[in-house]
Amino acid sequence: MTEQVKYYQDKLSNEMDPSDLFDALNNGENIIPVDARKPFGYEAEHIPNAINIPHREMTEETTKHLDRDALYITYCDGIGCNASTKGALNMAKLGFRVKELIGGIEWWKFDGYATEGTKAEKHDGLKIECAC
Repeated sequence: MTEQVKYYQDKLSNEMDPSDLFDALNNGENIIPVDARKPFGYEAEHIPNAINIPHREMTEETTKHLDRDALYITYCDGIGCNASTKGALNMAKLGFRVKELIGGIEWWKFDGYATEGTKAEKHDGLKIECAC
């Protein structure tokens, strides 16, 4: 295996884009989005069915109720925020299977997916198809 092939395989094993997350959730895969931001960000707007565990609060105690067989997809605001990276690192250290959502909730919305919360964006089931 070339160094370049390994790089891209490693990258894909650690990241997921919004289109792939949307498809996985709709296909009933055992995937749980984790909003790694503070609670006020989650309450304002989050990916449907996401759970909120701020990265600073991820411990054995706060994650003991989670399904160890699930794949967790951490996210935050987007490219100007690293809460999803810190959350993914914390979850991995705690022994969970985890990936980071590329672009966070901003790219989720950019791709046309609905959100939940007090500032939710509804899209009437419409989705802009990703060229991915």
